[in-house]
Amino acid sequence: MKAKKPIRVGMVGYRLMGRAHSHAYRDYPFYFDTEMIPQLQGIAGRNEAEVRAAADKMGWASYETDWHRLLERDDIDLIDIVTPNDTHAEIAIAAAEAGKHVLCEKPLALSLPQAEQMLEAVNKAGVTHMICYNYRFSPAVQWAKKLIDEGRLGRIYHIRATFLQDWLMDPDFPLTWRLQKKISGGGTLGDLGAHLIDLARFLVGEFQEVTGMMETFIKKRPLGTMTDNLKGRAVSDQWGEVTVDDATLFLARFHNGALGTFESSRFSRGNRAGNRFEINGEKGSLRWDMENLNNLQVYLHEDEPGLQGFRTINCTEEEHPYAGVYWPAGHIIGYEHTFINLVSQMMDGIAAGYNPQPNFEDGVKNQAVLAAVEESVQTRSWVHVSSFQ
Repeated sequence: MKAKKPIRVGMVGYRLMGRAHSHAYRDYPFYFDTEMIPQLQGIAGRNEAEVRAAADKMGWASYETDWHRLLERDDIDLIDIVTPNDTHAEIAIAAAEAGKHVLCEKPLALSLPQAEQMLEAVNKAGVTHMICYNYRFSPAVQWAKKLIDEGRLGRIYHIRATFLQDWLMDPDFPLTWRLQKKISGGGTLGDLGAHLIDLARFLVGEFQEVTGMMETFIKKRPLGTMTDNLKGRAVSDQWGEVTVDDATLFLARFHNGALGTFESSRFSRGNRAGNRFEINGEKGSLRWDMENLNNLQVYLHEDEPGLQGFRTINCTEEEHPYAGVYWPAGHIIGYEHTFINLVSQMMDGIAAGYNPQPNFEDGVKNQAVLAAVEESVQTRSWVHVSSFQ
């Protein structure tokens, strides 16, 4: 048997996304046959008790209380960044300069200039890089991409996309880092809307211009913390100002002539993770809902009259991208498998010396759309995305 080459991973951060990424690294070799095998070498976090417990639970060989130590170590090949958004740029740039490959959670940075600096750093260093827009890696989304690229829908006319949640509706939910612009860079637009933007670019094409509106429904909240399951806990009787949006809606035109409507909100009662899109073309339409992520609904106008209608494709067959490495047809996979599929691309990229998509270039392009939407809200006008590129 051919020997497998270890890719020794150092991860900065250990909460919700840290769990998702750790699970992906551990399960990836079980499903995918590749020459690269990730090893959970070191994890970093500021709270020693918590990072030690995380290392023990998730299977990391060591821990550090200063992320700089991971970059100094010769036994680390890849830095995985799952920290709050205000730290992405500093860690990624330093990791690239240290010659480490980089995987970074989304959005790439607090701002477009930061994102551009990150892209410049990884390109200059010649390291492999990816950004974790994991929803691209649902087999159903990959199958939608294949159908579109094959021309099954013909010319694309519309995309309407939503990412709706309701975990912030309690006015006593605490003011965590996600609600502070200086740390998060944005609210629902940067957190949820960024996923919609990436899926739209992946499936439909590049954005041309946008116009939007934002609202913050609850202006002040008690200071506190948040758990890995989006639950909050107040830790003080002091209150602070919410400086990000609770909901953002925007319209878009694409370079290929398609139109788009986008909505992201944390105030949509009854929606836990309503990441959904519908794409309409001259020959057919597609629908996908992350809460039912194995299924893709497909309408093809070429079907004979009387049989036309949306059909539900359970994307678990060997013909569907990634599905064949898991279970027999009809045996569904879950949210965590999107991360495993993404890790498979990262390992392939390191092995072959290329940057799989989505990478930091995609992160920069997504950040430009985010910036254009924010500018349109402030100016109450249409804004060309090209003005930010």
